Amino acid sequence: MEKYTFAQPPHPYWLASTSDADYPVLDRDIKVDAAIIGGGITGISCAYLLKKAGLSVAVLEADRLGQGATGHTTAKITSQHGLIYNKIKKQMGMEAAQQYAAANEQAIREIEAIIQEKEIDCDFSRQTAYVYTERDGYVQEIEEEAKLAQELGIEANFVTEIELPIKIKAAVSFGKQAQFHPRKYLLALAQDIHDDNSHIFIQSRVVDIDEEKNYLITTAAGKKVVAEKVIIASHYPCYNKAGLYFARLFPHRSYVVAIKAQEAYPGGMYITAEEPGRSFRSLPTEDGELIMIGGEHHKTGQGVDTRQHYQNLVAYAREVYPGAEILYRWSTQDYLTPDQIPYAGYFLPNTPNLFLATGFRRWGMTNSMVSAMIIRDLIVSGESPWQDLYNPSRQTIAASGKTFVVENLNVANQLIKGKLSAVPTDTELEAGEAKVIMIDGDKVGVYKDEKGTQHLVDTTCTHLGCELKWNAAEKSWDCPCHGSRFTYEGEIIEGPAVKPLRTVKGQTD
Repeated sequence: MEKYTFAQPPHPYWLASTSDADYPVLDRDIKVDAAIIGGGITGISCAYLLKKAGLSVAVLEADRLGQGATGHTTAKITSQHGLIYNKIKKQMGMEAAQQYAAANEQAIREIEAIIQEKEIDCDFSRQTAYVYTERDGYVQEIEEEAKLAQELGIEANFVTEIELPIKIKAAVSFGKQAQFHPRKYLLALAQDIHDDNSHIFIQSRVVDIDEEKNYLITTAAGKKVVAEKVIIASHYPCYNKAGLYFARLFPHRSYVVAIKAQEAYPGGMYITAEEPGRSFRSLPTEDGELIMIGGEHHKTGQGVDTRQHYQNLVAYAREVYPGAEILYRWSTQDYLTPDQIPYAGYFLPNTPNLFLATGFRRWGMTNSMVSAMIIRDLIVSGESPWQDLYNPSRQTIAASGKTFVVENLNVANQLIKGKLSAVPTDTELEAGEAKVIMIDGDKVGVYKDEKGTQHLVDTTCTHLGCELKWNAAEKSWDCPCHGSRFTYEGEIIEGPAVKPLRTVKGQTD
């Protein structure tokens, strides 16, 4: 396969088409009713709903609003999350499948109602969503999913053709789904949060949560927030004193290219039932309609050279749309739970004022709103109709024992392999290249930038000590155990790590 040469580094359209909102850094100690850790769509949705319910809130974001998973999503607002409903029914029962359908269908309506009420210009449009297959082996499964979805009250149908230029065996369609521009939506919500009694703070990374008397939150700059309620919406919990979440959240990365095709896009949102995953949706821009094509899932810090995933998507895009022009590309990180249902609710059964929302399995647009509604209801009225299904301490996690064991054996293997693996002693590097070498008995990551300057960092993750792997596509050091990511200068890109990498002084030979 001929390699495609990209003109620009990876950068998502959502960030390229929006400006940074001007919010302050936390520079004083404050007290609020509820503190929300994380300024992505989950944290902002929680803050918005809680403030509407009468609470004073403070959002603490480590970087800038919507620049993490929210700024790198495919932004499908859908209750169709792959072939999920029969899996839920078999694993947890019909009632659980009904709750999941009801929760995510309600989330679509809630998002649309907010957009209409606030008149948010965020390219919202109703679309039909499809899961399709090109293989005979998935036809029966798709047919069963369509039948069950209908029983659950979803506008679903079994079809044998779609309007994409792809010949399929079967598909299930969900009507009245949607798509939008996630950052335009998020920034509009944020405007209603920040005032005299409620706050949004950026570049204010939380490094500690103390549960003595209320909750005392400390940022990297040493500033304090006292809050009766705390919601951790930071993608991965930054609070590791209990809950063993490092053993039941598994990081995966996936990729997107946005293309300009010669053919008109027929509308709709599409995703394959089989692997390697492929997905499609339209992308309206000021310069005309683009087509987003996504897929290429893999465990963070593991697998082939990450640049190959972009090459695979480009090759596929040009197979479906010959002559397509590649205008944007980006990747994202998601966390999976053992039973594929997110965690949204009490952090632990004995923490009535500490809440968690994460584990959205690549379906964060509706599940972020579901999580926000669950947490709001638990705080305001003490119960939610979906709290048992999304309960982070639910007993059904135990029923997913095989997944739990396999994933954690993988983590253990990565930890041991990273510590024992041999590394070279030479440092011959081309510009833009990185490798791990030994210096005075320690593993050191060396990256040579385009100007020839070498950047040296300790490649031991500051979270739980796994050895980092180089991500050549994004020029980052990634943790294969729990998903922390760092720049080549050692700064945190995303947690769970709350401390940067140690930089190594001195020159290499």
